[in-house]
Amino acid sequence: MKKAAVIGMGDISAIHIAAIQADPEIILTAVCDMDENAGVRAPEGVPFYTDYRQMIAGVKPDVVHICLPHYLHVPVSEYAADMGIHVFCEKPVALNTTQAEEFAAFEAAHPEVHIGICLQNRFNESVEMLKELLDSGTYGRITGLKGIVPWARPKSYYDAKPWRGIWKYAGGGCMINQSVHTLDLLYYLGGPIQRIKAFVSQLLDYGIEVEDSVSARLTFANDAKGLFLATNANYKNESVQISVQTERAEFAIIENVLYRLDGEGGKECLAEDAKLPGAKFYYGASHKKLIGKFYQAIEQNTQDYLHVKDAVMSIRLIDAIQESGHTGRSVTL
Repeated sequence: MKKAAVIGMGDISAIHIAAIQADPEIILTAVCDMDENAGVRAPEGVPFYTDYRQMIAGVKPDVVHICLPHYLHVPVSEYAADMGIHVFCEKPVALNTTQAEEFAAFEAAHPEVHIGICLQNRFNESVEMLKELLDSGTYGRITGLKGIVPWARPKSYYDAKPWRGIWKYAGGGCMINQSVHTLDLLYYLGGPIQRIKAFVSQLLDYGIEVEDSVSARLTFANDAKGLFLATNANYKNESVQISVQTERAEFAIIENVLYRLDGEGGKECLAEDAKLPGAKFYYGASHKKLIGKFYQAIEQNTQDYLHVKDAVMSIRLIDAIQESGHTGRSVTL
């Protein structure tokens, strides 16, 4: 039986709490948020703290789940790890490439603890099957990839939590907050990316510092071409779309279903993701699977989970897109 605690009671914490409480081998020992009003969201009978240091000292959890604003991910994770506590941290892994690489170095210097990063969409059923098909070599070389994130965020989204629109706290806008999973999947599926040319902008008149829309042309190491589009300026939240063209087939994940396309408008369903109930379907439903995998790695003392080092490239890509957008030039990774 592992003792878990959750630090940060924002929107995503409910997903972590549900996954913890669904596992009979994990007990939720405490939750924490600096906002005293967040205590009303604590599960019945679970102690609520406003200071994570006091919580860690008081309940001595085996694992802490970091569900905090971006700028707190690294310092709070490192504090817990220094105390000998395993860490499961929400995305993004860091605010920028320098901090991500320093965090990876910290991870390497602390082999006695497990530090997992929540890029759960790698474990969606559609992505797992697509990865298997691409890696099999059956369909030849990948020649093209596309990732589209057509989401919407009202001004009230930033007004309610102003840190989301401030560079030093968020590390960016629609890329690091809403579409980091899609960037992660593009290189996870397509392999190393060598060059990026991008346009970064604000289409919404919200008075925030960070971007709300981005388009990027990607060149992969095998010379495949890629397109990445992300925005918070859509009129509603729509499903993320990922397409992959190979020498002998074309695949697409649309509305959380993996299809093989026949080129004439027909499509064959190959896999469908498990779904979360409620309006926030776009979270995906693989948190539970990834969290279970992380706890199994702790129990068996294996390295079979998503490490800090596995997430660094997602931040490198975001920084490269930002650089290209600001300079107007291609950036080589």
